[in-house]
Amino acid sequence: MEPRHGGQHIIDSARQAGVDTVFSLSGAHIFPVYDAAVGGKDAVSAADDLRAAEHGGPLRLVDTRHEQTAVFAAEATGRLTRRPGFAAVTAGPGVTNAVSGIATAHFNGTPMVVLGGRSPDSRWGQGALQELDQPPILAPITKAAWTTHAISDVRADADRAFSLAASTRMGPVFWDIPIDVIFDKADEAASPPPTVTGAAEADPDLLDQARILLDGATHPLLILGSGVWMSDAVEAARSLVLERNLPVITNGMGRGVIPPGDPHLVTRARSAAFQESDLVVVVGTPLDFRLGYGWFGKVPAKVVHLVDDASQGSPSETVAATVVGDLSTSMAALSQGRPADASWVGALRERALAAIAADAADLASEADPIHPARIYGELLPRLTSDAIVIGDGGDFVSFAGRYIEPEQPGRWLDPGPYGCLGTGPGFTLAAGIAHPQSPLFLLMGDGAAGFSLMDVDTLVRHRIPAVIVVGNNAGWALEKHPMRMLYGYDVITDLPATRYDEIVISLGGGGETVTDPGQIGPALDRAMAAGMPYLVNVLTDPEAAYPRSTLGI
Repeated sequence: MEPRHGGQHIIDSARQAGVDTVFSLSGAHIFPVYDAAVGGKDAVSAADDLRAAEHGGPLRLVDTRHEQTAVFAAEATGRLTRRPGFAAVTAGPGVTNAVSGIATAHFNGTPMVVLGGRSPDSRWGQGALQELDQPPILAPITKAAWTTHAISDVRADADRAFSLAASTRMGPVFWDIPIDVIFDKADEAASPPPTVTGAAEADPDLLDQARILLDGATHPLLILGSGVWMSDAVEAARSLVLERNLPVITNGMGRGVIPPGDPHLVTRARSAAFQESDLVVVVGTPLDFRLGYGWFGKVPAKVVHLVDDASQGSPSETVAATVVGDLSTSMAALSQGRPADASWVGALRERALAAIAADAADLASEADPIHPARIYGELLPRLTSDAIVIGDGGDFVSFAGRYIEPEQPGRWLDPGPYGCLGTGPGFTLAAGIAHPQSPLFLLMGDGAAGFSLMDVDTLVRHRIPAVIVVGNNAGWALEKHPMRMLYGYDVITDLPATRYDEIVISLGGGGETVTDPGQIGPALDRAMAAGMPYLVNVLTDPEAAYPRSTLGI
């Protein structure tokens, strides 16, 4: 067999790892990746058109308008499919533009590989275009970051990257290859399938300790986070809930593990559950600001923390047991024991249902300007069980987290604890490729729209139909109201009431602006029927702030 260039070795490795798409923005430093992804000149010539060639090769090649969108798409792919997402970015600014997406994957524990271009080794230190030693920049937010300096090492390093990203604890991997190395050729070497390392079995003594704590609790509470979905522990979580009769609160990708109609789901009674629990079992999510750093109630409840890797443990004094190991087997072990009292679960469920009922007035609000909740009042009955909902924003998306409860896991995407804006188009691109038959809804604040709306062009070009709803309160509401509270005034928080729909129309999509609450529903229907990216720009009341209890600090 003829020697093969670096891109071919990389694509072979990606395919072996279960990857089917590479996201990128064209850059000469990584041209061999593109050549291998489409199958070379003969394959391109034989395709019906250029787009068919890009999508029909050994790996689907998807281009974006900004590297951040390519990496956010790879990050979302990792979360939606639980296989490594893959992005390739050119040297220098291509890599630095990728940093926020890589950081998001780091905090979310997302399996993802980012390949970077790099200036040639033969010119290193002489000031070549975009010369930058990139791995040290990425090292703090990746599982590993390195440079491959020899073509003979490319295949082995690619295998290492994909297997490391998918191994516990999953996360992003970065490596770069100098342009003179990736264009070089080497013989194809026999390569056994890389080993993906899963979580170890938990310490039996710690499991016994956790089980005893759960048996002794009178008001236990279960919190299910993203790790439950990412580690494929959904069924184990559902069995734990049923066997122990536990009230449940979900967050992140844990949303939908327990469907909204299940009597154990009490997310809307979150405050009461936190205040009144005497033991909180937290599975697959860190004890960060979203969970009060592990402090629940005035008399702090004891915490049992189930994680798949020791790095996810917490120093909180409330933690009575940290169980490190495979989440499915850990939850299976905890399923054996005394069920919680039905009156405790029932009382929390009643409060949750009461809170949902209390939303009715806001969801049907006829207020002028429009109350943001009215958008969700129109959206909720239009969401099917297989719909994918993506949140990209601050205040407006906080309302989404309050009102929307997915019926299935793996159908909700938000930036996660890093809280990076601008994720929406990339997440939508990934969702449209991973689940082409599912309705897509992207919910954006107007602030978030300013970060990445240009990449609606990418959704148009790759024919990803999506309903995009912008809650447009003409400002940075997540900052405006806290600043007013602290100082009695606010500055640099105002934005114009921009016609974001006209931007989308100019990019080849559709859209309209809505100022009348009675027109929100019909506008959503037109968006759902459009078969293209369609933005509904709803002008909302800038004074209708989300009633939050924490600022995340």
